[in-house]
Amino acid sequence: MRIATWNVNSITARLPRLLAWLEKTGTDVLCVQETKCTAEQFPAEALRELGYESAVNATGRWNGVALISRVGLADVTTGLPGGPDYDAAQEPRAIAATCGPARVWSVYVPNGREIDHAHYAYKLAWFDALKTAVTEDAAGARPFAVLGDYNVAPTDDDVWDPALFEGATHVTPAERGALAALRETGLTDVVPRPLKYDRPYTYWDYRQLAFPKNNGMRIDLVYANEAFTKAVSDSYVDREERKGKGASDHAPVVVDLDL
Repeated sequence: MRIATWNVNSITARLPRLLAWLEKTGTDVLCVQETKCTAEQFPAEALRELGYESAVNATGRWNGVALISRVGLADVTTGLPGGPDYDAAQEPRAIAATCGPARVWSVYVPNGREIDHAHYAYKLAWFDALKTAVTEDAAGARPFAVLGDYNVAPTDDDVWDPALFEGATHVTPAERGALAALRETGLTDVVPRPLKYDRPYTYWDYRQLAFPKNNGMRIDLVYANEAFTKAVSDSYVDREERKGKGASDHAPVVVDLDL
């Protein structure tokens, strides 16, 4: 079974690449973030033609998440239970479903913007709600994972130059503490093998030749329980999909499992 996560940075802009990638890789379940479309605009029919069902939590603008599966979508949870509001509304940042033998979440954690910004406090509150929402499944016997764009680099090794991020979000002790608290529920960071690259980054800014220079961050993560982790046979960042015209600024993270 192949499960992946990908911040596509607009599923409309990325649709031809997404469809080609699904066909090429044979991915069974894809967790999508930053759809940037409404639920009505989501390309469910194009995906259905490839044999995939879709579950979507999206209202347009800058957020939106989805689950795309060819092994079933059952018991769908739309939104983060108990999640905080921002600007008097709960943003579409989480969706969960049972896909074949595994239960998975697709999450798009708030960016946080700046440390003294209200969005940073919202980010930490969102993490607290996520921890509460996944605790039962994390401790369970069924394979379970939370995949997505966490907007946190777990360690300094996950940032191309830690000195440049001092005083900025994505690397603060509070954010990394939120990741540690999530792991305490029974989840493990399924770290992709670096292959020929020293550090398996997942995000590179479009500016300043960040990708050719490999000036990136590892912020797209797979946090999984024991049953899921024990089944992992391989994992990797598909850097090739970050190349070329029309690429997202994130690369897919792929996990193969013997389930």
